[in-house]
Amino acid sequence: MHNRGPMNGKPDKSKNFVGSMKRLFGELKSFKVLITIALILAIAGSVLSIVAPNKLSKLTDEISKGLAVNTDNMEVITTTVTTNLSNIDINSVMSSKELSDEEKQEFIKVMSNIDKDDNSSMIKGLSTLSDNTIKVILPSFKIENHQINSKDQLEYLSVLLTIDKDASAEEMYKKIDEMPKSIRNAIEPFMDINTIKNVALFLASLYIISAIFSFIESILMTDVSNNFARKLRSRISAKINKLPLKYFDRNQTGDILSRVTNDVDTIAQSMNQSLSTLVSAITLFVGTIIMMFITNWIMAITAIISSLLGFVFMFIILGKSQKYFTARQVELGKLNSHIEEVYSGLLVVKAYNGKEESDKKFDECNKKVYEANRKSQFLSGLMPPMMNFIGNLGYVAVCVVGAVLTMNGHITFGVIVAFITYVRLFTSPLSQIAQAMNSLQSTAAASERVFEFLDEEEMNNQKTVTEVLDKSKVKGNIEFNNVKFGYEENKIIIKDFSAKAKPGQKIAIVGPTGAGKTTMVNLLMKFYEINSGEIKIDGVSTKDLTRENVHSLFTMVLQDTWLFSGTIRENIVYNRKNIPDEKVMEVCDTVGLTHFIKTLPDGLDSDISENDSVSAGQRQLLTIARGMIEDAPFLILDEATSNVDTRTEELVQKAMDKLTEGKTSFIIAHRLSTIKNADLILVMKDGNIIETGNHDELIKKKGFYADLYNSQFEL
Repeated sequence: MHNRGPMNGKPDKSKNFVGSMKRLFGELKSFKVLITIALILAIAGSVLSIVAPNKLSKLTDEISKGLAVNTDNMEVITTTVTTNLSNIDINSVMSSKELSDEEKQEFIKVMSNIDKDDNSSMIKGLSTLSDNTIKVILPSFKIENHQINSKDQLEYLSVLLTIDKDASAEEMYKKIDEMPKSIRNAIEPFMDINTIKNVALFLASLYIISAIFSFIESILMTDVSNNFARKLRSRISAKINKLPLKYFDRNQTGDILSRVTNDVDTIAQSMNQSLSTLVSAITLFVGTIIMMFITNWIMAITAIISSLLGFVFMFIILGKSQKYFTARQVELGKLNSHIEEVYSGLLVVKAYNGKEESDKKFDECNKKVYEANRKSQFLSGLMPPMMNFIGNLGYVAVCVVGAVLTMNGHITFGVIVAFITYVRLFTSPLSQIAQAMNSLQSTAAASERVFEFLDEEEMNNQKTVTEVLDKSKVKGNIEFNNVKFGYEENKIIIKDFSAKAKPGQKIAIVGPTGAGKTTMVNLLMKFYEINSGEIKIDGVSTKDLTRENVHSLFTMVLQDTWLFSGTIRENIVYNRKNIPDEKVMEVCDTVGLTHFIKTLPDGLDSDISENDSVSAGQRQLLTIARGMIEDAPFLILDEATSNVDTRTEELVQKAMDKLTEGKTSFIIAHRLSTIKNADLILVMKDGNIIETGNHDELIKKKGFYADLYNSQFEL
């Protein structure tokens, strides 16, 4: 099967959440100033959002004053006037020096003719008295800088008596218009524009500053997350070049790519969104609770209980839906795996009439995905209405309790408005905190995978390596001395390999699958470190040479073809500079690529990629041409002609003969007919050399090589 990895899957939960987050924050030390500033701004923005409702409450109260009668003043005036009226002291009036004898006699006459229990009769009688007498009976008083004189008091009472208890607001305002001016000034709606303007400007400033803080915080966290992701990718890129090949042998390619792409992106996105969101949400949540209790503890308890009741239902639904989301991912993975397997082996499915069975399995997988999707989507679809329900429940509870408290005079209407805002500020952080914590779980898992990769054991340090071989001066001697190697220390596959290659020799390595042929080439190229023994190039041990130096001495053409997106020319002259087109065409002509290139619309400048319809043989020829461009003293051909036809193989073989002139060549081949002209053939089995010699010598021995060679012609 293909070497697949979790390219599109999310990382699993972290094995050690606290340790992973601690390591992540440790890696962020170089950004701590920017992160600190961003988090402070996030907290400051939340604090400003918390302060705003109280100011909004004050603004609401100021505006409401200009929309309704000042009942407080009206109550004070009514109480004062009626008290004065009911407490008239006849003896005090009669002894007053401000009244004449006639006014006193008139007062006694009126008081004797009125019914003191009948306010209407009393007011009517008193209104006939002189102004001096009324001043004594009903002394003037002030309320909020409004002077209420005696005559206005009587007129006010006369109007007040005509007001029906069940009168509408419109009728009430008409009666107010009939009251004296001093009374109207004291009880008519009054809007303090200056106060309203100041509060409104303060509120606008709060929201603007909060928005600016959020904007700056967003810019800072975006900059931090992107730069951190860039540094992580750079470190990963550098790390890849330091890792031994055994790491890539034991890890899936898809998994490695997922660490480089998906996991780094997950860390960056979470840092950009979740970290500041979590801090601001916690600040908002705690601050809102504190401010609610400061404002009114009864309303605070009402808002909290009503909201938490809704969240209990929400968390129950979340718990139920989680297993279906997990099942959906699992079943979707199975479905994708089945589709990939069928389409990658479509020819086999058709050849063996496997359509019915593959369709049946597809239908089963598809049905399971459908069921898991239906249930998970249904339950997740309940979340938006549930959140609306939580908000609306909180609003209703606040309004009902607030109305009762307002009627009893415990709070103002503005407090209700403030608590409606507080309910929204209280419920929103809870969902944000839940989402942020879930995101941080993914971040911890992603960072764990990335740091595991960065902490992998690297190849041996080359700082102590001092020897350098100039490829232009290398003669071409290679010697293997008692080489032992195993991909795992307890499983040695190259047991005691010794061989010598002289300058210009063409050495073929043959043997059955698993004999160690390719492994020997990998050791020669220093892709792996040998367990014991020594490999020498012109008498210098490869242990004393850098890997880059060893690689520069070899031209290598592999069985697996590799082309990248680019032109034909770029694919052939890969990583080499100042190669003229004449040299490129000469090589192409040598390997038989000229006709293919001439059929392309732009010749050497034609674009090509892995997805182009280029045959396997043409790909092989392109890689051979790439190898022939390199002027190195050693040549390695690992099944380099396995994908070309017999005629092309003959042409390539002649090209190889020309290419290997003056070079020490190592050829790995299963087609033994291609190595007849080798100077030396090493026959390997189970990691050891069991036969050596040229083709004719080995055939005469009638040993293992002869059996291999003759088996090619058996029917």
